[in-house]
Amino acid sequence: MKSKLLLSTIPLALLGAASTAHAQSSVTLYGVLDTALTYVHNADGNQKLFGMNSGNLQGSRWGLKGTEDLGSGLSAVFQLENGFDSTNGKLGQGGREFGRQAFVGLSSTTAGTVTLGRQYDPLIDLIQGMTADNYFGSVFATAGDVDNYDNSFRVNNAVKYTSPVWSGLQFELMYSFGNLAGTTGSENTYSGAVAYNNGPIGLSAGYIKMLNSPASATPAGRTTWTSSSDGPFDGDTINSGYETAHSIGIARAAGQYVIGAFTVGASYSNAQYKPDGSSVFTNTEKYNTGQAFLNYQATPAMLLGAGYSYTKSSGDTSAKYHQVSIGADYSLSKRTDIYVVGAYQHASGETGNGAGGTQAAQASIGSYGYSGTSTQEMVNVGIRHKF
Repeated sequence: MKSKLLLSTIPLALLGAASTAHAQSSVTLYGVLDTALTYVHNADGNQKLFGMNSGNLQGSRWGLKGTEDLGSGLSAVFQLENGFDSTNGKLGQGGREFGRQAFVGLSSTTAGTVTLGRQYDPLIDLIQGMTADNYFGSVFATAGDVDNYDNSFRVNNAVKYTSPVWSGLQFELMYSFGNLAGTTGSENTYSGAVAYNNGPIGLSAGYIKMLNSPASATPAGRTTWTSSSDGPFDGDTINSGYETAHSIGIARAAGQYVIGAFTVGASYSNAQYKPDGSSVFTNTEKYNTGQAFLNYQATPAMLLGAGYSYTKSSGDTSAKYHQVSIGADYSLSKRTDIYVVGAYQHASGETGNGAGGTQAAQASIGSYGYSGTSTQEMVNVGIRHKF
């Protein structure tokens, strides 16, 4: 997930920079460790799971971000962000060293910012902050994260433009290269989003389109997802049957309004997994999701929240997922908080099984990837520290 962190700045000289570095240049070291004790009822079938999870409110990570003042309002910028599992120390994002982010670019105070590398897509940058996921994390996310509500993926080889903010209005555009010789336009990703924030109100909308490997490269049929985007697949059964899709398109919109100590928000998404001749399914699978949440800042240190999510699939198969989530977060300091979050989900209907057939829909909360029975309950009790 994307974070808003309290960061400490380290002079470049301490990191081996040339002694001629300007005072306006700096590198920032930051991070998050988020670990919880976890209980899941109906995990991987009808089993009970007592264990530990990393990255519940925010993904555990450490990173470096830097800027160099080039004069006249222009700066060079970079960011390297490593994701890891705080319960065992293993690398996240498929074992990448900097799997969360790795980019470099130029930023102008008047013209905006252009960055190149592995990045968040515009929907994450401009829409996620207006959803319950921004406050309480994965337990409030869409079933199976079919619409990337919980930031299951990043985009490689990406060129992204971020505009300045004009009276609360901002937009982003992104295009990523498939880097596949002889097949221009294959395995690429493009996206755009716009957001408006003014006082108590926030509104946002965006779209992302991702392409899988071309049919010409997989004449015997695809077996998985291969793209400049990681893809919204977390190992559960909700959408894993559609990893052989030719393309995935996700449209999302969200808004929130602050009324005193209360914040109310709602969002909608439409995700379409489209097949071609190399896919194991034949009809476009569509996921429509509506969500709402209500937060209450009970005290300066205590945030309480509740949310509801409804996902309905149609096209290749038809399934329904109802989910209710609650959470409480208490700040011990500006950098450390403790939390309790939980959810109940009910699934019905059928979904694809990845072999061209169908199977009964199984509940799977958020992006955790635990496939249950028709119902699943989950509780996390954890601590998060930022540096």
